[in-house]
Amino acid sequence: MREPQQHAASARYTDPDFGPNVKIFAPDTPAEEINAYLQSISDESEFGDGRHAVFFRPGTYGDAAAQDDPAHAEGIVNAAVGYYTAIAGLGQSPDDVLINGALHVDPGDTLTNFFRSLSNIAINPIQRPVGADAAIESPHGVADPHTMTWAVSQATPLRRVHIKGSLDLTGKVPSNAFGSTLINSRIDGSVISGDATVGPAQAQWYTRDSWIGAWNGVGVNTVFSGVEGAPPSDFVGNGMMNLPHTPVSREAPFLMIDDDDAYKVFVPHVTHGSSGTHWTTGPQDGTAHPLDGFFIANPEHTAADINMVLGAGRNLILTPGIYALEAPILVDRDDTIILGLGYATLVPDPGISALTVGDVNGVVISAVTVDAGTNTDILIRIGESGTPRLSEFDESTSLSDVFVRVGGRTNGQVRIAVEINSDNVILDDCWIWRADHGAGAGWTSNLADYGVVVNGRNVTATGLMVEHFQRNQVVWNGELGTTIYFQSEFPYDVPTQADWMDGESNGHASYVVAPGVKSHHATGLAIYGLFFAGLSAATPSHIRVSAAITAPVADDVRFEALSTAIIMAGAIDHVINTTGPSVDATSPNALVPGMTAVTRLA
Repeated sequence: MREPQQHAASARYTDPDFGPNVKIFAPDTPAEEINAYLQSISDESEFGDGRHAVFFRPGTYGDAAAQDDPAHAEGIVNAAVGYYTAIAGLGQSPDDVLINGALHVDPGDTLTNFFRSLSNIAINPIQRPVGADAAIESPHGVADPHTMTWAVSQATPLRRVHIKGSLDLTGKVPSNAFGSTLINSRIDGSVISGDATVGPAQAQWYTRDSWIGAWNGVGVNTVFSGVEGAPPSDFVGNGMMNLPHTPVSREAPFLMIDDDDAYKVFVPHVTHGSSGTHWTTGPQDGTAHPLDGFFIANPEHTAADINMVLGAGRNLILTPGIYALEAPILVDRDDTIILGLGYATLVPDPGISALTVGDVNGVVISAVTVDAGTNTDILIRIGESGTPRLSEFDESTSLSDVFVRVGGRTNGQVRIAVEINSDNVILDDCWIWRADHGAGAGWTSNLADYGVVVNGRNVTATGLMVEHFQRNQVVWNGELGTTIYFQSEFPYDVPTQADWMDGESNGHASYVVAPGVKSHHATGLAIYGLFFAGLSAATPSHIRVSAAITAPVADDVRFEALSTAIIMAGAIDHVINTTGPSVDATSPNALVPGMTAVTRLA
């Protein structure tokens, strides 16, 4: 589809040059022009090269009258959000940009509805079907028409959104989805997640520091921290775990326009014991950085170009596209900011790391996607030997919406995808994925031992998803670690049990806390097995793993709200160490047979 012309009236605004893959709309742009552009970029393929960022200047878009009068339907902003598209408002608060309509994700194959996001925006939901979904009648259309659909799996965060109605995480037709995140957001109506115990639904989801009117659904691992209106904990009954506060967090940085119509990058401070939304942008909340302190990179820039400006003290904005790196991006300065737009993707050359952070504090890395090259030792390394302890006024290094893929778009091979050596690091909504399909996906091709290795002290993960690595998904060597919400799957493609042994033990545990660690807290862990090799074996439990989690038994090593499941084939003998019953797939096609929960290890 031909790209529509920019509305002439918007020429009076002065916008930065973020390159051809960034579109910035103003309130005077007609809704039909916005819809045409959004639909023109909605058909990217899962492993394609297109990358897109779409921004809305402060103001109101679309006609609210369409809510009650279908005759006004053409006046709403209503479009599907496709792969590698990040849509955001440019206000100082989400309520500064109001969309009458819907920016929605409909089912399709929700198990692979990855890589799209919505942030810093308010939506008055008026959803109309588009494209192939026009022929599908929504089961929620009559009961709750004031609803927007966001039927997704990983790498699809909703941040700083205000839905002035309900949010449907399941879609118009019964469909499985395997979890994402709702962060620092308000949902005036209900969040609809379906019932994973009886049929397709959102099996797992993490909501942090938000306000919701109600939660309508039952999951396997639905975790809330600092969420006003969240249902009470009942993990065995309905898969819900509710923590009243988030112990430590740092919101993702974002572009905004200040009162003088100047673009800034707002970087929030670290918060402790947070709950509810926190949308203010005053100096007590964070720092607004002028754009002249940033180098705005495009895919034509080399790693040498980027490292030169980082070394000179600039921060970095990566505009949408594929960045072929001949060397790692190097960060050796405290408080460096790296902000990606539109799923900007780093692709290092063979044997090269993508991103290396030295022994410095307060680095902020957000909205960066990495596709592994081949024969890489460590793809992302944070810290070399561990950073000094932070003073009262220092900030933690944080990684938010950082997504890593080993194989899929191209073949990739790594030993460790992400290694955290620094202390006090925050991982917030990170998906680290050895691809189970796409280019190079296979037991002997996209080789990858470990997803995340944590050596630093006092590292916190809020919303961590690590999948399909050939040894452990997570290895936690550092003291005082905390995880809230962990979603994981063992590798699908284990050919034989002999190919997947940890010494004398069957398989490799997903989540490992190293022997000798004295303090570690983890809440809301869901670990799945789907061993395809078992489907053609004499018995469906052909591939086994001795335990989903291993950890030392110590007074301050605590696990809460754990689940394991086998889908179709294989077996998990125990949930943690030798505690928790076995799950297997004696009857095929069972979604969560033998789901178990262990409340505490002490």
